[in-house]
Amino acid sequence: MKSRALAILVALTAATAAVIAAEPEFSADRIRAHVSFLADDLLEGREAGTRGHEIAASYVASQFGLLGVKPGGQNGGYFFKVDLLESSLTGPAPALTVTTSRGTQTLKHRGNAFVRGPIAGGATNLSAPLVFVGFGMKDAAVGYDDYKGLDVNGKIVVALYGSPKGIDSEVGAHLQSEQPRVAAEHGAVGIINVMTRASAGAFPWQQLMELQPDESTTWVRRNGTPFDPSYGLTAAVAIEPTAADALFIAASKTLTQVLDEADQTGGRPQGFELKATAKITVATKVRRFSSPNVVGIIEGSDAKLKNEYVVLMGHADHIGVKKDGTGDRINNGALDNAAGTATLIEVARALAVAPDRPRRSILIVANTAEEKGLLGAESFAHAPTVPIDRMIAAVDLDMPMLLYDFTDVVAYGSTHSTLKVAFEKTASAMGITLSPDPMPEQAIFVRSDHYTMVKQGVPAVMLATGMANGGDKAWATYLSSHYHRPSDDLSLSIVWSAGAKFAEFNYRVLRALGDADGRPQWYAKDYFGDLFAPEAVKAQN
Repeated sequence: MKSRALAILVALTAATAAVIAAEPEFSADRIRAHVSFLADDLLEGREAGTRGHEIAASYVASQFGLLGVKPGGQNGGYFFKVDLLESSLTGPAPALTVTTSRGTQTLKHRGNAFVRGPIAGGATNLSAPLVFVGFGMKDAAVGYDDYKGLDVNGKIVVALYGSPKGIDSEVGAHLQSEQPRVAAEHGAVGIINVMTRASAGAFPWQQLMELQPDESTTWVRRNGTPFDPSYGLTAAVAIEPTAADALFIAASKTLTQVLDEADQTGGRPQGFELKATAKITVATKVRRFSSPNVVGIIEGSDAKLKNEYVVLMGHADHIGVKKDGTGDRINNGALDNAAGTATLIEVARALAVAPDRPRRSILIVANTAEEKGLLGAESFAHAPTVPIDRMIAAVDLDMPMLLYDFTDVVAYGSTHSTLKVAFEKTASAMGITLSPDPMPEQAIFVRSDHYTMVKQGVPAVMLATGMANGGDKAWATYLSSHYHRPSDDLSLSIVWSAGAKFAEFNYRVLRALGDADGRPQWYAKDYFGDLFAPEAVKAQN
C-alpha cells in the first residue's frame, strides 16, 4: 500500500510538474538582455537607413530563427524592404514673412517658426492671402465643416493645431492628421498651424524645436512613386504661440478671442478672412534609401483558421545620433522602443514554446521608420506579405513605460471594436485595470504603427502601461526629460519584472484572439469602423 501510494504521488507530482513546465513563463532577465543589446551604443540609436538599425533588424531576425518562427517577409526571408524618400533643407534659410496694415514681420525657421517645403524637392517662393479656417476639419460623420462659406482657393490657410474639446480624443486625433488633405482638396496652396493652449501645453515650443528634425521622410510605393503627406500643398509652417498674434492683426477677431473660444468644451471657432498676406520661402533636396521591416509567422494549429492572422507589431528603429552638441549624443531608445521590441521577441518565444499553438496564425512585425512617420508600417499595410483581409486584428507595442510596477494598461483604440473584450478579460485575469486614454492632447492614437492597420479596416490597438501606481509621475518625468534624448538608455531605473508582466499580458491577449471562434468586429456606428471598414459585419456595443 505504502509503495503504491508513493508511486501514485510521484506520478501525480511528475504530471503536475510537466504541466507547469509546459506553460510559458516570462523572464525579466530575457527582457533585460534584449533591451541591453538593442539599446547599446554600438547600434548608434537604430535610425532607419543606418547600419545600427540594420544590426537591430538582423538581431530580431536571428531571434526569430532561433525560436523556430517562420520567415514572413519577402523572397522567403524575414526582411521586408521599405523604400523611403527623405526631403532636407537646402539653400537660404527658410522663412515666413507676414504683411499686415502694421507692416512686415519675418519669422525665421527654428526661431519662432518651423517651415517645411515640398517633399519631392525644389524651391518654394509662395505669396498668398491668409484665411483662418478654425480647426481646419471637415467630416460629415461628426458634422464638421470648418471650410463652409470660405474661399481658400490659391490661398494659405491658418488652422488651429489640436482638436475641439469634448470630441472623442481618437476621432479628434484622426481629424487633426487630415488637415493637409482637407486644405488641399479645397484648393489651398499652403498651411500655417497655430497651437491651441492645450496643444501648446502638451508640446512646448522649445521642446518641439529640440525634438523635430529638419528632414521630412515619406514611404515609396512599389511603383516607385512617393506618397505625398502634404497632398500637394506647397509649404507648411508651424508658428511659436507668442508670435501667432501677428496673423490676426486688424482681423474680425483677435487670436486671444479665438483661443478663448477653442478653450471651451465644444468650442469650434469659425473661419474668416485675415487682413494679412504671407510669403513662405523654402528649398529642399531629396535622397532615396531603404530600410527593412522584420516579419515572422507562427503558424496556427487549426486547418481552417490558420489562414487568418493576428498581427503583433512594434518598431525596432529609433532616431539615431544627435548631429550637434557635446557629450553623449547617441539616442539609445531603451524604452522607445527597445523595450517594445524585446516584448515582441519574448511573446514570440512564449508562443513558440507553448504546449499548443493558437488556432490562428500570429504575424509578428518589427517595423522600421516609425520615428519618421509610421513609414515601415504604412508600406507594409499597403503591400503586405499576407492578404490584408486575412488580418483579423493588430496589437502594437510602442514605448512601454517600465519604470514602475504597472497596475493598469491603456489599449489605445480598443473602444472602437470588440477587441476591448479581449483586453478587459485579460486585465481582469491578471488583476490589472484597463484605463481610458490619459493623454488625449498627445493624439497618441494616430502616432503609432497600429494606426496604419486601422486605415486598412483592421481593428487595431496600441498597448501601453498606464498611469496608476506611480505611472503618472513616471510618464511625466520620462516625456519631459528622456523622450527622444540620449538619456533614454540603460541608466534609467528600469523595472525588468514589469517587462515580463507586460509580455505576459500581450501573450494572453494574442492567445485569446488567436483561439476565438470568431473575428473581432468593429462596433456598429463606430466612427473608424464606418470610415475604414464600411462593408464589414458590425457588433452591437
